[in-house]
Amino acid sequence: MTPGQILLIAVALIAFGLTLRRGLPTAQRALRETGQTVVRVLPLLALALPMAAFLAELIPADIGSGLLGPESGLTGLVIASFAGGFIPGGPFVSFPLVLTFIKAGAGGPQVVALVSGWAILGFHRVIAWEWPVLGPRFILIRLIASIALPVLAGLLAELLLPSFPHALARP
Repeated sequence: MTPGQILLIAVALIAFGLTLRRGLPTAQRALRETGQTVVRVLPLLALALPMAAFLAELIPADIGSGLLGPESGLTGLVIASFAGGFIPGGPFVSFPLVLTFIKAGAGGPQVVALVSGWAILGFHRVIAWEWPVLGPRFILIRLIASIALPVLAGLLAELLLPSFPHALARP
């Protein structure tokens, strides 16, 4: 088990213990809601993981080492930022694709820009949620205010990664 998994288990057990202190009915309700969430998420997971694997196979290998490689510099950071913004869906789809870019030779700062672009820009969320709920003026303001953030995250990562040489190594 990875340290992250151990931490999640510990936090879950602590949260369960604190919930149990509020009484057995509260803990039972929390467990029931957990079960309902698992039932909703498992079908998504069963569809999203193979879809991400198939999409990953469609990504040409030279994209990772060429366009997003460690030597791609600022251009690679900009490409990664916008590419991240166009990765659809949640973490079940996006992170297997990110791993594909890492395996294909993407640089650390470019991967940071890619994930940041996915988290900050999320153009699929703009279309599905922001446009109908918040309107075009809000989208314009938000995108202008945040468009440079993934690139800045990649530049900062470039400064930080020498201090963390194994940051992209899988556990």
